[in-house]
Amino acid sequence: MTTLAPPKRPEIKTALPGPKGAEVVAADQQYVTPSYPRPEYKLVADYAKGVWVTDVDGNTFLDCNAGVAVCSTGHCHPEVVRAISEQAARLIHICGTDFYYDLMPKLAEKFDKIVPIEGHTRTHFANSGTEAIESALKLAIYATGREKFIAFFNSFHGRTLGSLSLTSSKIAQRTGFKRQVLDVVHVPYPNIFRHPFTGEQSDAATVSRACLDWIENRLFKTTTPPEEVAGIVVECVQGEGGYVPAPREFLQGLRRICDEHGILLIVDEVQSGMGRTGKMFASEHYDLKPDIITIAKGIGSGLPIGVTVSRADLMDWKPGAHASTFGGNPVAIAAALKTIELLERELVANSAEVGAYLQEGLKKLLGKHDCIGDVRGLGMMIGVEFVTDKASMKADAELRDRVETACFERGLILLGCGFNTIRWSPPLILTREHVDVALEIFDEAVAASCS
Repeated sequence: MTTLAPPKRPEIKTALPGPKGAEVVAADQQYVTPSYPRPEYKLVADYAKGVWVTDVDGNTFLDCNAGVAVCSTGHCHPEVVRAISEQAARLIHICGTDFYYDLMPKLAEKFDKIVPIEGHTRTHFANSGTEAIESALKLAIYATGREKFIAFFNSFHGRTLGSLSLTSSKIAQRTGFKRQVLDVVHVPYPNIFRHPFTGEQSDAATVSRACLDWIENRLFKTTTPPEEVAGIVVECVQGEGGYVPAPREFLQGLRRICDEHGILLIVDEVQSGMGRTGKMFASEHYDLKPDIITIAKGIGSGLPIGVTVSRADLMDWKPGAHASTFGGNPVAIAAALKTIELLERELVANSAEVGAYLQEGLKKLLGKHDCIGDVRGLGMMIGVEFVTDKASMKADAELRDRVETACFERGLILLGCGFNTIRWSPPLILTREHVDVALEIFDEAVAASCS
């Protein structure tokens, strides 16, 4: 039986937010931390199913964000809900760092089979993407005896203090938190649309060569001896940085540099993994073999779980070196196992096929609207970059925000990323019929916002 969702259209019945939604927003503003980076529009969700979200006032939206690339199998997939319910009735928690249960090695064995790491692997379980990154950083220091890391401008790896040392996508994420906790140096990331050194459009070979040269012939020869670097941490597709795919030449160049200097290659697949790019992991598009890989977001279909998988020879740290009370929670693992089953059955393939259809439609809008500068991505991880006009290609963040809000007002949920990009990260159950509806709304929103 297919898991793909049937088509329909959004339905907006009230002002946004409606009266009930406004009450929730007011209460939130009074009692909840103001640090959450919410968009201008205000979605107050009540329930969701498949690709549809209904707010507390009865308005129904087509969701092309999936809770920021988390609800990979759609909202409340019946098979995932069943797996969660059955596990919750059996065992909710026992603390896998002290005791044993069969689900933990079962999921670790599954990762051993599907991750793009060469050879046997071991897995550490956590509760989020930032925790998975923290685990990777600690492991790299422990395994190499080194302390320095290299990360990239416009990267996002989390907001806890260790991962924040890597993150550099927005100044708001760092303001007020003083110096980096870890010794991290940031280097340019090879953006083909905006060459990191010139700002001009370029090609894969040129930007790759420039960024690799910066590491090898500037960084290693001035401030950062390669023999002191524990790891290079990279996203194959930058997420918060603007949904920017790296060129193959660049990622393979990083692998070479790591091999030459005994540096660990840590690939952050928190947002790009679990079928998001049309393959189980974005690394597979590049034949890239990480030493350590971090996974979260889409693995649990909405339940909090983070995973760090590494070469088995690296993860030989001693008992007590790193653990987590809630990491590898039985209910979260049950959701993850069912998620992987659904991804392998049909949703990775659907991400590739329908994602290509969505990108084709967006590229038609690129040709239609002078304010769309670029459309890029893999599978169902697609970025649309907004500019003042195609002649100057000047980034237009305010326009991006207007389009984002205009889409919401018409019943389409999207979020921005980077400085001036809208991300498309829909549930992987999205169909061509849903894409047609989404593109129609997006076209209208862009036309209304650019005029």
